[in-house]
Parts: sequence; C-alpha cells; structure tokens
Amino acid sequence: MMLSESGTNPVPATPFPATPFPAGTVPFAPATAARGSSFASAVAACRAIEAMLPVIVPALRDRSVSGTGFLCIVVMDPGLQPGDCSFDEAVLLEHAIGDRREWDADYAGFARAKAALSWRLGHDGHAVQSSRAHRLREGDSLLWGGVCLEGITVGVSGAQPWWDEAFATCIAAHLRASAKAAHADARQAGALVAPAAGQNG
Repeated sequence: MMLSESGTNPVPATPFPATPFPAGTVPFAPATAARGSSFASAVAACRAIEAMLPVIVPALRDRSVSGTGFLCIVVMDPGLQPGDCSFDEAVLLEHAIGDRREWDADYAGFARAKAALSWRLGHDGHAVQSSRAHRLREGDSLLWGGVCLEGITVGVSGAQPWWDEAFATCIAAHLRASAKAAHADARQAGALVAPAAGQNG
C-alpha cells in the first residue's frame, strides 16, 4: 500500500483504473471495487470533477466563495452502502485543488467527514444539521457541504458550506448523467444484466 498526498489514506500500489487521473486526484481500488457500481466508476467520477473544474477553480478565488483557492472533493461509490462495507472501502476517489502542503486546514478530513455523514444517513449534510440533529452520533461532523443525490454521495470542503454543497451537487448530477448514459449504452448493446463494476468508464 502507498499513502495518498495527505499521507493518511491508503492507496493501492496497483493503478486503478488504467486511465490516467489529473494531478490532485487519488483513486481508490479497495477489494470492494469488484462489487461496486456497474455504471458509476472512478473514471466517470473523475470526468465529472474535471467537467466542473472550469467553474469551481475560478470561483474559489472569490472571497465570498472561499478566497483560499483550496478545496477537497470526496466521491463515494454509489453501489456500496453502509451495510456492505466500511466507509474507507466505499471511497471511490478523492480530488484536491491547491497544493496540500499549503492548506491552512485539513480539508480532506473535513470532506471525508461530510461524505461519511451523508453516506451513512442518505441525506444532504444541511438537511441533517438543520432538521435531523437527532440522527447525529458521537464523532459525527457538525459541518455541512456534503450531498446524497439519489444515492450518489459527494463531500466537499474548502469553500463556504453553501458553495461546498453546490459544487458537490454539480459533481453528483454529472456522475448520475454519466451512469444513465452508460446504462443506455449497455441496453443498446443488448445487455440484460448490469456488467461487472468498473467496466463502464
């Protein structure tokens, strides 16, 4: 095992998937990858983030949004639920914006905590913090900025929470669209059952 850029998250030594990822992206390939989502792969998640970067990166320079230029994005495998595996095993990928060595806070830790909460409860972080405080357990994050869009969970940290939420929603919606497109392609090709996880980039 290797360490991610943050030095805390395990990343398998075997590259996954073969498609190169942009700088700042840490793909995860746990043993659970073989039974994750058939149509929402790490490659598709990476493409969703890449599609949003032209909007996100300039926005981070706006002090009403962030002003730091730093952000961390964590995408969960929508094919894996809390009863299937641990949180770490369900992380699909993590993407950092800005040099981690210059971060003034643990944005990766915050993003993972937000993702963990939304993943476990199946609700956007704001909904939990504003009206579902009774669902919170010891150690849960009291921050919001994570979303769960029809089972697609994305946690973001680095901007104001409403912008973290907006960026997370855009990424989740893009990944959902990619999954729908991959599903349509599979049906067009005559498939009657979902393929193995990771085969649809």
